[in-house]
Amino acid sequence: MEDGSTGASGEAQAAADGSRRPITRAQLHVVAVLGFCGLVSAADNWFVSPALPAIARGLSVLPAAATVVLTAYMVPYGALQPVCGAIADRVGRLRLLRAIVLGLCAGTVLCAAAPSLELLVAARILMGCFAAGIISVSQAFVGDVVEPARRGGAVGMLMGITFTGQGLSAGLGGILTELVGWRVAFASFGILAAAAWILLSTLREPDGAGSRTSGGSGSVSAAGGGCSRTSGGSGGVSAAGGHGRADGTAGEARARAASGRRGTGAERPVVAFLAAAVRIFLGPHRAVFLLACSTGVLFLGVYGLMGTFLNAVCGLGSTEAGLVMMLYGVFCLVGGALSGRLGGRLGLPGVIAVGEASAVAAACALLASAATASWVPALVAAGCLGLGYILVQPTLVTLSMDADPERAGLCTGLIGSGVFIGGGVGSALGGLLLGAGGYLVLWGVAAAGLAVQLAASRRLLG
Repeated sequence: MEDGSTGASGEAQAAADGSRRPITRAQLHVVAVLGFCGLVSAADNWFVSPALPAIARGLSVLPAAATVVLTAYMVPYGALQPVCGAIADRVGRLRLLRAIVLGLCAGTVLCAAAPSLELLVAARILMGCFAAGIISVSQAFVGDVVEPARRGGAVGMLMGITFTGQGLSAGLGGILTELVGWRVAFASFGILAAAAWILLSTLREPDGAGSRTSGGSGSVSAAGGGCSRTSGGSGGVSAAGGHGRADGTAGEARARAASGRRGTGAERPVVAFLAAAVRIFLGPHRAVFLLACSTGVLFLGVYGLMGTFLNAVCGLGSTEAGLVMMLYGVFCLVGGALSGRLGGRLGLPGVIAVGEASAVAAACALLASAATASWVPALVAAGCLGLGYILVQPTLVTLSMDADPERAGLCTGLIGSGVFIGGGVGSALGGLLLGAGGYLVLWGVAAAGLAVQLAASRRLLG
């Protein structure tokens, strides 16, 4: 028993030491390229919000009617994330990323040329369908090339870069639209998407990616240099369970099981996909996926209504409000850089708790802003919300990979779907609360909801 406990403590110490070591240069290259792809997809979505009045004028429609272009992007963006993750598990992460980034580029250019609201909506739907897979597939790709001990920090860095685009685009979108017009703004983001597609050519599919579903092992090399890890398909602390590949009997059993799953999927792929998604979502890791849904409702719901709050209560114009909200993106980047160190000290549940506490502080700052009609507390709120979101969402992604390591793309896609569909629900519920009691009631309910999520995550995740 002593030997067993000593071995377990040694593995735990090794994992802790690994989490404190920085990722390699080759792994950093992968994270930077995929982060830029995510940045473009996030900016493509959120820059439209301050540009809506100009779009409405350009297409001769009411501003209220023009808001449909936001929904046209967000619905397929959220709904198709697990689908894209499952496809990537079968055809390869990088192959799918190249296709969908190119599709995002084409859709953005079509938006710039759309002569009517109907065609603009159609182009935005196309953009949402292609953009849906960028974040979830990139997260799974990072999981392929970064060993479990350092994966949380790498995913946090990826999402920090990605959501910097979300924060910065709120301010830059308004400025760019005022200077050159919304059509040129769309075209500019199309050029950025083309640049992201070119950068993907510097990456390689991880070695053994095709055998992912059968627990393929070996050295993973995703960027022209030695970005390697010992895989076992595992996304968490139980990675040691995949070290028995030398045991031929166990390996054959896994291969037969994987072959059976592939056969079922080939015969009825839709049924197999839905069954796998339900099994993963409602399985032993369901707390992680439910927390992703509440994160979308509360975090993105609050963020989505901040712009109108700054305009209606604090008297800021769209460009000024966007500049305040840019602090969200700055702290997303800061939080992404810090998440790995926090994970090494506090563990992944501790990182989530810090992020949720930061979001509670953001809601309290918005309450102060609503009570005083000052934008200064809202500036604090934007920073705290960005920091909180980037600590919570990527960490949930990392935890989700343990739900089914052989279907990591589907797992990360389910997190993205829960977050962004939850964000749509949060915006709708926020509108109802706003109509019923104003911003004080809205931010008060948000603060209470975030406090409940903090308590629940501490209980469920430990």
